Amino acid sequence: MGDWSFLGRLLENAQEHSTVIGKVWLTVLFIFRILVLGAAAEEVWGDEQSDFTCNTQQPGCENVCYDRAFPISHVRFWVLQIIFVSTPTLIYLGHVLHLVRMEEKRKEREEERLKTDAADPGQDRPPTLFEVGFIAGQYFLYGFQLKPLYRCDRWPCPNTVDCFISRPTEKTIFILFMLAVACVSLLLNMLEIYHLGWKKLKQGMTDPLPPDTPGSSILLNSLQSG
Repeated sequence: MGDWSFLGRLLENAQEHSTVIGKVWLTVLFIFRILVLGAAAEEVWGDEQSDFTCNTQQPGCENVCYDRAFPISHVRFWVLQIIFVSTPTLIYLGHVLHLVRMEEKRKEREEERLKTDAADPGQDRPPTLFEVGFIAGQYFLYGFQLKPLYRCDRWPCPNTVDCFISRPTEKTIFILFMLAVACVSLLLNMLEIYHLGWKKLKQGMTDPLPPDTPGSSILLNSLQSG
């Protein structure tokens, strides 16, 4: 599965600058996606191609049927999904850390105001779109259920052959589990967008206009001339 430690360390640093919903999302990402995928996926999908058998001896038929049944391995598909979903968070983390360093140098704003300004509801839009895209992609590539029998008539097969998938029930359960986790992550992203958007709206309605902004200067001049 590769080494997830680098990605894990980066995402752990995001906890400090995340909302409560964001921390729950990171927990779901760590435990139910990265750890489960790293610990169980190879055991479940390790025999994906080796035990894919077809009732024909035609050279090349079994390979092309496997390629049609699984255009991309489920495990690699989920790894790509995790990378695409978590990358915007890492980019946002770099932006927040930059703001923190700038704030430490200037020391002109309060720490709470920095966290409020840094929490942009737009940061969750790319993960939400990626999540929806990968869920739809998984449905169109494989569906959400593996059947034990797969019929293939692709060349160079001499006719329609029957191919058999190993442990289809166990793999279907794993697919549904990963789908449920993706849906939970999608729901958390949408809740955080709503939460941060509402927070920004309330802040815009309650915060007075800073005196050094162009709008406040125009307003002050108009009041003085009146």
